[in-house]
Amino acid sequence: MRVVYLADNLFDAHLVKHALEDAGLPAFVFGESLMGGMGELPLFGVLRVCVPDPAWPEAQDVVAGLPLARAPEGDASADDARGSPLPA
Repeated sequence: MRVVYLADNLFDAHLVKHALEDAGLPAFVFGESLMGGMGELPLFGVLRVCVPDPAWPEAQDVVAGLPLARAPEGDASADDARGSPLPA
């Protein structure tokens, strides 16, 4: 098994898992049962989406096509010109 995605939350982990399964690849979420283990302290690097070794190259392509944790396109000055949706 190889890790194809390290998730920050359960939503992203299951989004990736379902996308991989829709592509016909077996996927597993590991660390899900550990999420409440530390109380209110956040745990990082616990949620892992894994696939079998032979499926890993194709799984990387599927994950790369998902809109997860991508930086916004453009620069901050472009937002200023259009007006920010957030209060000042």
